[in-house]
Amino acid sequence: MNTAPLVLGGARLLLDPSGALFWPEESLLVVADLHLEKGTAFDRHGLILPPWDSVETLAALEDAIERHAPARLLALGDSFHDAGGWARLDRVLKARLLAIAARIETVWLSGNHDPEPDPELPGHRATIASRGPFVFRHEASADRTGEQIEISGHFHPKARMRLRGQLIARACFITDERRLILPAFGAYTGGLDVSDPTIAGLFPRGTTIFMRGRHNIYRFERAAA
Repeated sequence: MNTAPLVLGGARLLLDPSGALFWPEESLLVVADLHLEKGTAFDRHGLILPPWDSVETLAALEDAIERHAPARLLALGDSFHDAGGWARLDRVLKARLLAIAARIETVWLSGNHDPEPDPELPGHRATIASRGPFVFRHEASADRTGEQIEISGHFHPKARMRLRGQLIARACFITDERRLILPAFGAYTGGLDVSDPTIAGLFPRGTTIFMRGRHNIYRFERAAA
């Protein structure tokens, strides 16, 4: 996979086609919105989804870890689709998460789907994290205060672009000089178009969009609405 470089606040970041963010200087891998066990959560409500979302999502996470070899892992909330997600997680997948946390410093931020991560979930828990020029949280704050650049998830941003004559819609990173929103990392996650006022309103001066491809990241600019 080919990462795309991004410089924010003087820090050089790498945007990964998997949807992860890697900060080499801090050896930090950041992911958002894993939504583990979404399939089983829907099944409990009579909505049938294939039960393989956690398998696919965890495999993608392990692959990103193998490629970047981070010392730290930060998940920006909604790591599980609901409060019972950890309890429903297959024991083999639990063991794989335990193995990750045993060798990598892992922090789980609270999200709106998992405001109180299960106490058995390995790693540290927080509602917000701060490191260098960045503040990390689940959902972008509409009223930005302070000097730190905000990195968040929650909105599952998606964008459309015309490529080789075809209109393509893909998950994306979206950023300006004040904030960066990551795409959802989970296998069974929908998305909100970047033109939606909920997202567009956070970027009144226009944005840079990094669209996820299978092996590459495609960058393009979007003017203010």
